[in-house]
Amino acid sequence: MTYRFSRHAEWEILRRQISKEWLGILLESPEQQLHQPNGTELLQSRFATNDGKIYLLRAVVAMDKEPPVVVTVYRTSKIEKYWRPE
Repeated sequence: MTYRFSRHAEWEILRRQISKEWLGILLESPEQQLHQPNGTELLQSRFATNDGKIYLLRAVVAMDKEPPVVVTVYRTSKIEKYWRPE
């Protein structure tokens, strides 16, 4: 699927130094896709750095747009706070 990126998302990707490889994997096959009340989807997946630290990469996506728009992207180490048990 093709995605468009908001200016805010592009800025956050640069500012937060988010790996384009991780982002591609997240958008292509997220581990979790959570429906949000405002009509967006929250895509999230876990990734490990070279030193073994695990992060949760999250992207808010407006799926009602054509193509879908990535509104924002960020990573966090607080996986337990955001991960939804299956």
